Amino acid sequence: MSITHLIESPTKADGAQLWRIARDSAKLDLNSPYAYMLWCRDFAASSVVAREDGEAVGFVIAYRRPDAPDSALVWQVAVDASQRGKGLAGALLDALYTRLVDEGVRYLETTITPDNEASIRLFTSFAKRWNAAVETSVLFGGEDFPDAGHLPEELYRIGPLMTPTNPGD
Repeated sequence: MSITHLIESPTKADGAQLWRIARDSAKLDLNSPYAYMLWCRDFAASSVVAREDGEAVGFVIAYRRPDAPDSALVWQVAVDASQRGKGLAGALLDALYTRLVDEGVRYLETTITPDNEASIRLFTSFAKRWNAAVETSVLFGGEDFPDAGHLPEELYRIGPLMTPTNPGD
């Protein structure tokens, strides 16, 4: 499926829209609006936003790990309800990696709870497109969280990343 959205780095002005997209997903751990504004300012070089008619309709917030310069950790992926099912999340991940590969990134990481089938599909599909292995391990057990009932966060480490087999599909 062809994606025709403008995909670019976020600006600090995008923070409020990204917060609304995350809030409206009703599935993501929602951070404060202030956090989204800071991420758009401080992690713009390692994040992407999709726009349609000038409005943000999806995003990937990621950051380069200081202890692993060849890795970027994807903090959050969200797509507006009006855009779901169109392949936008995968296109955002592809655009992000295409930008970061020139900076030496060879691994994308993310954490996913075991019950989040959509995210598991998204990231394993990304790995397949980029001919990359997926390693999983528990990064934080449920008992590590201060709020009762939090599921474990499994670390998905994808890489080393090479050329995509079918970018944009």
